[in-house]
Amino acid sequence: MPGGGTVRGSFLATVAAAAMLAGLNGCGGGGGPQATTTGHVVTTATVTSVTTVLPGTGRPQITLGDKNTPEQFVLGALYDLALTNEGFDVAPTRNIGPTSVSYQALEQGSLDMYPEYLNVWNSQVAGHVKPSRSLVSSYRAGQRWAERHGLELLRPTPFSDTAGLAVTAGYASAYQLHTLEDLRTVATSMTLGVPLEFKQDPFGLPALEQEYGFQPASTVSVDIGSQYDELRTGTIQAAYVGTTDAQLAGGEFTVLADPHHVNGFGNVVPVVSRATLAAEGPAFVATINQIDALLTTPVMRRLNADVELLHEDPTKVARQFLQAHGLLPASTSA
Repeated sequence: MPGGGTVRGSFLATVAAAAMLAGLNGCGGGGGPQATTTGHVVTTATVTSVTTVLPGTGRPQITLGDKNTPEQFVLGALYDLALTNEGFDVAPTRNIGPTSVSYQALEQGSLDMYPEYLNVWNSQVAGHVKPSRSLVSSYRAGQRWAERHGLELLRPTPFSDTAGLAVTAGYASAYQLHTLEDLRTVATSMTLGVPLEFKQDPFGLPALEQEYGFQPASTVSVDIGSQYDELRTGTIQAAYVGTTDAQLAGGEFTVLADPHHVNGFGNVVPVVSRATLAAEGPAFVATINQIDALLTTPVMRRLNADVELLHEDPTKVARQFLQAHGLLPASTSA
């Protein structure tokens, strides 16, 4: 996986040296500027300024894209702010469209980089029908395909955004539910709420039911976003969720683990053209990797909640996060 050195911000170091020269009333002294007035010696100091050039200075412009979701807006803002702080010239492009459009833009050279989900990359771009059962094998498969097409996947984020099933924390505690397999113990009295497309997708709910051996007493269609209210009221006992949904940040709900990874690996892998990597240098990769390493599932849920539930601007949320982790000066203006 690509990496880089430690990224440092610019600094200005000023070194001042002053020499006092002896020699009053005709006594000799060392070299250096001096003036004598009524017995006083006046000296001058030599000041030298040294400026460190930012690693992105003079590099070609980077066209950075993100998709049309709050999570993608946050990711794009994180990369944009951090890279700009290191002197890179970033041209952000929001809402670049679905994966097929993003990939075409990379091929045509109108886009240099965008954050993609590994399971989406492997299925929709690389055409891998059968999901891998480990993150390493999934990443390697996607990377091999990318390299054959002049692209590279940077390091996966710790967080994984996939489909999942969740219950209220109280329901999980009462019935000792931890994984999807545990649903077998409550399935005969459970109503499951899922979007219609997830119910009909052979790689969606049918695959989970077959793998983990549960069959709900009833399965009803719910709109994405409304399932959390229905869980709260008890209309349904389990529901389809996205594993980084904003509503999961508060601990009110429990996402049941998918130990066999039927839903794949939704870790974000920034997709970058090999030409961009060569042009931007190792500090470009190091900056992205440093950010992505901080993005755990709880962190991503909280950032999503700031945008979706508290209606904060994604750029403001990203800036505050980078400042809190010392990756952006606290004085950076909005």
